[in-house]
Amino acid sequence: MRTPDIVRFSPVATFVLALASLISLSGFLWPFFYSGQSLPRTQIFFWIAVSISFLLVIIQISNSLLDAKSVALLGVLSALIAALRPLGAGAVGIEPMWFILILSARVFGPSFGFLLGLTSMFVSALLTGGLGPWLGYQIFAAAWIGMAAGFIPGKKVRGKSEIALLIIFGVIAAEAFGLLMDLQFWPWALGGDTQLSYLASGAVSENLYRFIIFHFATSMAWDIPRAIFTAALLALSGTSVLSALRRTHTRAAFMAPIEFSERAKA
Repeated sequence: MRTPDIVRFSPVATFVLALASLISLSGFLWPFFYSGQSLPRTQIFFWIAVSISFLLVIIQISNSLLDAKSVALLGVLSALIAALRPLGAGAVGIEPMWFILILSARVFGPSFGFLLGLTSMFVSALLTGGLGPWLGYQIFAAAWIGMAAGFIPGKKVRGKSEIALLIIFGVIAAEAFGLLMDLQFWPWALGGDTQLSYLASGAVSENLYRFIIFHFATSMAWDIPRAIFTAALLALSGTSVLSALRRTHTRAAFMAPIEFSERAKA
Protein backbone atom coordinates (compact mmCIF):
# COMPACT_ATOMS: atom_id res chain seq x y z
CA MET A 1 0.00 0.00 0.00
CA ARG A 2 1.33 3.41 -0.93
CA THR A 3 2.34 5.65 1.97
CA PRO A 4 0.95 9.15 1.40
CA ASP A 5 3.18 12.20 1.41
CA ILE A 6 2.80 13.95 4.77
CA VAL A 7 3.55 17.34 3.15
CA ARG A 8 1.06 18.61 0.59
CA PHE A 9 2.25 21.50 -1.55
CA SER A 10 -0.39 24.08 -2.41
CA PRO A 11 -0.37 25.62 -5.93
CA VAL A 12 1.43 28.69 -4.55
CA ALA A 13 4.02 26.57 -2.77
CA THR A 14 4.52 24.45 -5.88
CA PHE A 15 5.20 27.60 -7.88
CA VAL A 16 7.68 28.81 -5.25
CA LEU A 17 9.44 25.43 -5.30
CA ALA A 18 9.65 25.41 -9.10
CA LEU A 19 10.99 28.98 -9.16
CA ALA A 20 13.66 28.24 -6.54
CA SER A 21 14.72 25.08 -8.35
CA LEU A 22 14.91 26.90 -11.67
CA ILE A 23 17.09 29.65 -10.20
CA SER A 24 19.39 27.13 -8.53
CA LEU A 25 19.57 25.00 -11.68
CA SER A 26 20.82 28.03 -13.60
CA GLY A 27 23.49 28.41 -10.92
CA PHE A 28 24.69 24.88 -11.61
CA LEU A 29 24.59 24.97 -15.40
CA TRP A 30 25.82 28.47 -16.19
CA PRO A 31 29.33 27.34 -17.33
CA PHE A 32 27.82 25.68 -20.40
CA PHE A 33 25.76 28.68 -21.54
CA TYR A 34 27.52 31.77 -20.16
CA SER A 35 29.05 33.99 -22.86
CA GLY A 36 30.83 36.60 -20.72
CA GLN A 37 34.58 36.84 -20.26
CA SER A 38 34.61 37.30 -16.47
CA LEU A 39 33.27 34.64 -14.10
CA PRO A 40 29.91 35.55 -12.53
CA ARG A 41 29.13 35.55 -8.82
CA THR A 42 27.01 32.42 -8.93
CA GLN A 43 26.48 32.26 -5.17
CA ILE A 44 23.97 35.11 -5.61
CA PHE A 45 21.75 32.71 -7.58
CA PHE A 46 21.78 30.24 -4.73
CA TRP A 47 21.15 32.60 -1.86
CA ILE A 48 18.15 33.95 -3.75
CA ALA A 49 16.95 30.38 -4.29
CA VAL A 50 17.60 29.40 -0.67
CA SER A 51 15.65 32.44 0.54
CA ILE A 52 12.75 31.52 -1.71
CA SER A 53 12.85 27.93 -0.46
CA PHE A 54 12.68 28.95 3.19
CA LEU A 55 9.74 31.12 2.16
CA LEU A 56 8.21 27.87 0.92
CA VAL A 57 8.44 26.37 4.42
CA ILE A 58 6.79 29.46 5.90
CA ILE A 59 3.99 29.22 3.32
CA GLN A 60 3.45 25.56 4.14
CA ILE A 61 3.18 26.26 7.88
CA SER A 62 1.02 29.38 7.53
CA ASN A 63 -1.43 27.54 5.26
CA SER A 64 -1.58 24.60 7.71
CA LEU A 65 -0.18 22.27 5.05
CA LEU A 66 2.68 21.35 7.39
CA ASP A 67 1.22 20.53 10.80
CA ALA A 68 2.94 20.56 14.19
CA LYS A 69 3.78 16.85 14.07
CA SER A 70 5.30 17.19 10.61
CA VAL A 71 7.39 20.18 11.72
CA ALA A 72 8.56 18.25 14.79
CA LEU A 73 9.52 15.23 12.70
CA LEU A 74 11.30 17.46 10.19
CA GLY A 75 13.27 19.05 13.01
CA VAL A 76 14.23 15.73 14.61
CA LEU A 77 15.36 14.15 11.34
CA SER A 78 17.22 17.31 10.28
CA ALA A 79 19.09 17.33 13.59
CA LEU A 80 19.89 13.62 13.22
CA ILE A 81 21.24 14.05 9.70
CA ALA A 82 23.21 17.15 10.72
CA ALA A 83 24.76 15.17 13.58
CA LEU A 84 25.62 12.21 11.33
CA ARG A 85 27.26 14.23 8.58
CA PRO A 86 30.47 15.22 10.45
CA LEU A 87 31.11 11.61 11.60
CA GLY A 88 32.91 10.86 8.36
CA ALA A 89 35.18 13.85 8.99
CA GLY A 90 35.08 14.50 5.26
CA ALA A 91 37.36 11.52 4.66
CA VAL A 92 37.24 10.40 1.03
CA GLY A 93 33.53 10.99 0.68
CA ILE A 94 32.41 8.90 3.67
CA GLU A 95 29.19 10.68 4.64
CA PRO A 96 26.69 8.69 6.75
CA MET A 97 23.90 11.24 6.30
CA TRP A 98 22.58 10.07 2.95
CA PHE A 99 20.97 6.80 3.98
CA ILE A 100 18.72 8.55 6.53
CA LEU A 101 17.67 11.14 3.95
CA ILE A 102 16.89 8.46 1.36
CA LEU A 103 14.93 6.25 3.76
CA SER A 104 12.96 9.17 5.22
CA ALA A 105 11.98 10.43 1.77
CA ARG A 106 10.99 6.89 0.79
CA VAL A 107 8.51 6.74 3.68
CA PHE A 108 7.27 10.33 3.94
CA GLY A 109 7.26 11.34 0.27
CA PRO A 110 9.08 13.63 -2.17
CA SER A 111 7.84 16.94 -0.73
CA PHE A 112 9.05 16.01 2.74
CA GLY A 113 12.29 14.71 1.22
CA PHE A 114 12.94 18.05 -0.45
CA LEU A 115 12.36 19.99 2.78
CA LEU A 116 14.45 17.52 4.79
CA GLY A 117 17.41 17.77 2.41
CA LEU A 118 17.16 21.55 2.48
CA THR A 119 16.96 22.00 6.25
CA SER A 120 19.37 19.23 7.25
CA MET A 121 22.18 20.51 5.04
CA PHE A 122 21.67 24.05 6.32
CA VAL A 123 21.64 22.92 9.97
CA SER A 124 24.76 20.82 9.35
CA ALA A 125 26.58 23.86 7.96
CA LEU A 126 25.65 25.88 11.06
CA LEU A 127 26.90 23.13 13.38
CA THR A 128 30.19 22.51 11.58
CA GLY A 129 31.01 26.04 10.46
CA GLY A 130 30.58 25.01 6.85
CA LEU A 131 29.20 28.36 5.73
CA GLY A 132 30.55 29.54 2.41
CA PRO A 133 29.76 30.03 -1.27
CA TRP A 134 29.45 26.25 -1.68
CA LEU A 135 26.58 25.95 0.80
CA GLY A 136 23.85 26.91 -1.65
CA TYR A 137 25.01 24.17 -4.00
CA GLN A 138 25.05 21.61 -1.19
CA ILE A 139 21.60 22.61 0.04
CA PHE A 140 19.91 22.16 -3.32
CA ALA A 141 21.84 19.02 -4.19
CA ALA A 142 20.61 17.43 -0.95
CA ALA A 143 17.06 18.76 -1.46
CA TRP A 144 16.85 17.33 -4.99
CA ILE A 145 18.22 13.97 -3.84
CA GLY A 146 15.61 13.87 -1.08
CA MET A 147 12.83 14.72 -3.51
CA ALA A 148 14.05 12.13 -6.03
CA ALA A 149 14.16 9.47 -3.31
CA GLY A 150 10.50 10.14 -2.60
CA PHE A 151 9.69 9.50 -6.27
CA ILE A 152 11.37 6.07 -6.37
CA PRO A 153 8.81 3.75 -8.02
CA GLY A 154 7.49 0.54 -6.51
CA LYS A 155 5.71 1.84 -3.40
CA LYS A 156 4.27 -1.63 -2.80
CA VAL A 157 7.68 -3.29 -2.99
CA ARG A 158 8.93 -4.56 0.37
CA GLY A 159 11.74 -6.68 1.78
CA LYS A 160 14.96 -7.41 -0.04
CA SER A 161 13.65 -6.08 -3.35
CA GLU A 162 12.97 -2.67 -1.79
CA ILE A 163 16.41 -2.54 -0.17
CA ALA A 164 18.03 -3.46 -3.50
CA LEU A 165 16.06 -0.67 -5.19
CA LEU A 166 17.19 1.83 -2.54
CA ILE A 167 20.81 0.68 -2.82
CA ILE A 168 20.76 1.32 -6.58
CA PHE A 169 19.33 4.77 -5.95
CA GLY A 170 21.91 5.43 -3.22
CA VAL A 171 24.78 4.67 -5.58
CA ILE A 172 23.31 6.96 -8.26
CA ALA A 173 22.65 9.71 -5.70
CA ALA A 174 26.24 9.51 -4.41
CA GLU A 175 27.57 10.04 -7.92
CA ALA A 176 25.03 12.80 -8.64
CA PHE A 177 26.06 14.72 -5.51
CA GLY A 178 29.72 14.58 -6.52
CA LEU A 179 28.84 15.69 -10.04
CA LEU A 180 26.84 18.68 -8.79
CA MET A 181 29.56 19.69 -6.34
CA ASP A 182 32.16 19.62 -9.11
CA LEU A 183 30.01 21.97 -11.17
CA GLN A 184 30.39 24.67 -8.50
CA PHE A 185 34.15 24.06 -8.20
CA TRP A 186 35.38 23.38 -11.71
CA PRO A 187 35.28 26.89 -13.29
CA TRP A 188 37.63 28.24 -10.60
CA ALA A 189 39.69 25.12 -9.88
CA LEU A 190 42.38 25.02 -12.56
CA GLY A 191 42.85 28.55 -13.83
CA GLY A 192 42.80 28.97 -17.59
CA ASP A 193 46.00 27.26 -18.69
CA THR A 194 45.19 23.54 -18.63
CA GLN A 195 43.41 21.20 -21.02
CA LEU A 196 40.64 20.69 -18.48
CA SER A 197 40.07 24.35 -17.60
CA TYR A 198 36.76 26.09 -18.12
CA LEU A 199 36.72 28.11 -21.36
CA ALA A 200 34.87 31.39 -21.06
CA SER A 201 32.65 31.76 -24.14
CA GLY A 202 33.70 28.27 -25.23
CA ALA A 203 31.42 25.88 -27.09
CA VAL A 204 29.00 23.84 -24.98
CA SER A 205 30.41 20.57 -26.28
CA GLU A 206 34.00 21.61 -25.50
CA ASN A 207 33.23 22.71 -21.94
CA LEU A 208 31.09 19.63 -21.35
CA TYR A 209 33.95 17.37 -22.49
CA ARG A 210 36.45 19.19 -20.28
CA PHE A 211 34.13 18.99 -17.28
CA ILE A 212 33.45 15.25 -17.67
CA ILE A 213 37.18 14.49 -17.87
CA PHE A 214 37.85 16.76 -14.88
CA HIS A 215 35.11 15.07 -12.86
CA PHE A 216 36.25 11.51 -13.48
CA ALA A 217 39.91 12.42 -13.03
CA THR A 218 39.47 14.16 -9.69
CA SER A 219 36.31 12.96 -7.94
CA MET A 220 36.15 9.18 -8.18
CA ALA A 221 38.23 8.87 -5.00
CA TRP A 222 35.33 10.63 -3.21
CA ASP A 223 32.29 9.43 -5.16
CA ILE A 224 33.07 5.69 -5.09
CA PRO A 225 33.62 5.51 -1.28
CA ARG A 226 30.48 7.63 -0.77
CA ALA A 227 28.48 5.23 -2.94
CA ILE A 228 29.90 2.12 -1.22
CA PHE A 229 29.36 3.52 2.28
CA THR A 230 25.79 4.62 1.54
CA ALA A 231 24.97 1.26 -0.06
CA ALA A 232 26.43 -0.61 2.92
CA LEU A 233 24.38 1.40 5.43
CA LEU A 234 21.21 0.84 3.40
CA ALA A 235 21.93 -2.90 3.21
CA LEU A 236 22.71 -3.28 6.92
CA SER A 237 20.13 -1.01 8.52
CA GLY A 238 17.60 -0.20 5.79
CA THR A 239 14.97 -2.74 6.85
CA SER A 240 14.92 -1.78 10.53
CA VAL A 241 14.99 1.98 9.87
CA LEU A 242 12.20 1.71 7.30
CA SER A 243 10.08 -0.24 9.79
CA ALA A 244 10.63 2.38 12.48
CA LEU A 245 9.81 5.25 10.13
CA ARG A 246 6.66 3.52 8.87
CA ARG A 247 5.47 2.91 12.43
CA THR A 248 6.04 6.59 13.12
CA HIS A 249 4.03 7.50 10.04
CA THR A 250 1.13 5.27 11.08
CA ARG A 251 0.97 6.20 14.75
CA ALA A 252 1.52 9.92 14.35
CA ALA A 253 -1.49 10.30 12.01
CA PHE A 254 0.01 13.31 10.26
CA MET A 255 -2.39 16.07 9.17
CA ALA A 256 -5.21 14.54 11.23
CA PRO A 257 -6.90 17.05 13.56
CA ILE A 258 -5.86 16.87 17.20
CA GLU A 259 -8.82 16.32 19.51
CA PHE A 260 -8.92 16.75 23.28
CA SER A 261 -11.46 14.94 25.39
CA GLU A 262 -12.20 14.94 29.10
CA ARG A 263 -12.00 11.69 30.97
CA ALA A 264 -15.44 10.70 32.24
CA LYS A 265 -15.75 10.77 36.00
CA ALA A 266 -16.76 7.60 37.67
